[in-house]
Amino acid sequence: MIPGKTQSPAGGGILVIMAKAARPGAVKTRLSACLPSPAITGLYRCLLDDTLALARSLDNVETAIMTPAGDVEDLSRAIGDGVQVVAQAGEGLGAGLASVFAHFATPWRRRIVAFNSDSPHLPPSALRLAFDALDSCDLVVGPTHDGGYYLVGATSPHPGLFVGSTMGTTTALQALLARAQALGLLVRSLDPFYDVDVPADLSRLTEELRRAPERAPRTARWLAEWARTAAQPTASGPDL
Repeated sequence: MIPGKTQSPAGGGILVIMAKAARPGAVKTRLSACLPSPAITGLYRCLLDDTLALARSLDNVETAIMTPAGDVEDLSRAIGDGVQVVAQAGEGLGAGLASVFAHFATPWRRRIVAFNSDSPHLPPSALRLAFDALDSCDLVVGPTHDGGYYLVGATSPHPGLFVGSTMGTTTALQALLARAQALGLLVRSLDPFYDVDVPADLSRLTEELRRAPERAPRTARWLAEWARTAAQPTASGPDL
């Protein structure tokens, strides 16, 4: 586990994790080239658990989850009390992001950061920087190396920002920045990072967590156990 609490900016904010219920065929589908479906859902549960632990390590920052309406009950049951699970309005990740800022925006311009559920290995300092940046910009973005983004933050909803979103494509970040420019928003970008979408990402994460399992301990244990059992013909992943 990440030891202690990581100090966040004065005034706090809310970190909203974009998540789904761990159902076969509904999460991390691009990993099917290297993992069977039951293993993918097991891995996803670990990624989400470690992401929640990362969120809870931030002092003075609330944690919530935004999810498709059909996943609210399953996620609420899996996560338990203490984390608000909110149903997004509309379909798709773009609608989910729009829902984050529409739902959690306040008259006093609370700092809101939407964060994906598959980067629990992100250094906590990157999340602190995202909240800090919102003191002096309209929009903060954490780019991924594949042309997307692992987080986006704002203090206002900015209607139209996620309209026609190209989430999941190599032009997602480019499209977001173009819309932000059209809306006249001042944008700050964080350092690029990576999430776990394709087998190469998973290989990279496996190696990083082998060296530093404390960055995402539940995921690290799952990956280590999978490495020991994957050669078995009926392997479906460890039950952690």
